[in-house]
Amino acid sequence: MIILVVDDDPGNRNSIARFLETEGFETQTAENGLAAQRMLQSNRYDAVILDLRMPEMSGLELLAWLQEQGPRVPVIMVSAYGEVADAVDAMKTGAADYLVKPIDPDELAMKIRRVVETAAMEAAVDAGRTASGDDLPPLGVSEAMQQIERTIARIGPTPSTVLITGESGTGKEVVARRIHAGSQRSKEPFVPVNLGGMPESLIESELFGHEKGAFTGADSRRIGMFEVARNGSLFLDEIGDMPLPLQVKLLRALQERRIRRLGGTAEVPIGARIIAATNHNLESAVASGSFREDLYYRLNVVRIEIPPLRERPEDIPLIAGNLLQRVNRRLGKSIESIAPEGLRKLSTYGFPGNIRELENIVERAAIFAEGNRIEARDIVLAETERPVLPAARSLGAVEREAIIVALRRWEGNRTKAAAELGISRRTLQYKIKSYEIEDL
Repeated sequence: MIILVVDDDPGNRNSIARFLETEGFETQTAENGLAAQRMLQSNRYDAVILDLRMPEMSGLELLAWLQEQGPRVPVIMVSAYGEVADAVDAMKTGAADYLVKPIDPDELAMKIRRVVETAAMEAAVDAGRTASGDDLPPLGVSEAMQQIERTIARIGPTPSTVLITGESGTGKEVVARRIHAGSQRSKEPFVPVNLGGMPESLIESELFGHEKGAFTGADSRRIGMFEVARNGSLFLDEIGDMPLPLQVKLLRALQERRIRRLGGTAEVPIGARIIAATNHNLESAVASGSFREDLYYRLNVVRIEIPPLRERPEDIPLIAGNLLQRVNRRLGKSIESIAPEGLRKLSTYGFPGNIRELENIVERAAIFAEGNRIEARDIVLAETERPVLPAARSLGAVEREAIIVALRRWEGNRTKAAAELGISRRTLQYKIKSYEIEDL
């Protein structure tokens, strides 16, 4: 991370820069607001440490310029003890945070990391919200999802069969659609078929079609999804639920690239690429005999495993932003963002229902949001969650409990717990001692 330190006092400026470098940050310095303005126009910074009082161009004036014309970068305003009111004005103008001299180094490092994290989350929400199209939402920014993007780019142009695995709600169909979109078949149909819970007789007719008179009620010929897909992609979702007798017919279709309609005698050539998906462990299903081993190997040519959302929390802001765009259209809303504390609340939740659950949470929050932003209070993470009524509890008791929860979440790591709570490590240590909290 590159931090720009702006202060007309060379002693303050250099001491802040030296400390930040010991904390692993890269720094550049500017001796006044005008110099900082020139640097901001030609360089990219992750955050700006900005002194309030400077000659020629004050910190407030530079902040106003950043808000109106300059690059989008989080600013931490630094003020003297008697300038707190001006620092509050700076917060209203758009500063991300402020510090009062003399600066607590630990608090400075914590605030920088926090504002940079917040800016990144808000940018991700904006990127997701402005992404075009519902059919191909962004996958994520995590290394796991970037690797999947690279895999999709490699296999998209090939005709190879793909097996997508992952928990329910992780976005398996989105990945399948991306594979199709990146292939030479993209102008042909993408045909999804959900096999989960479908009766055996209906699956056979759905996939292979039927001739007139094949069974009671078959009043006319009906082509199946293999034929509907033509030379496009046939997406077989929940392939692990397919009955064994139909697994034999599917295997034959994949091997011979031909199908026979139910009740028919003629063989029909098929050209569709097969993309299958399941939330089951197919290896276990093969071992137990509920899934054919030969079909498993026929499907498992290229394997893509999608990790659950709880293992990639860095993807949540981007995905939430895209879901917010869809919810806005569906509900006729115009919500622009999700508050940073709301994003942090989402990022620490386990999401047993994955992206499908996240969409429900965003939709519910959008319904109850009072302005054009979803606040943390609008986000309900589970049906069992209820607001806590602290009337009968002291503020100290509530604060003590919050500290204990944060320490447990971070396995006793005080630096990370302090960052979550929005206080310095030194302040956290004082409160641990005053509340007599034992090591966790």
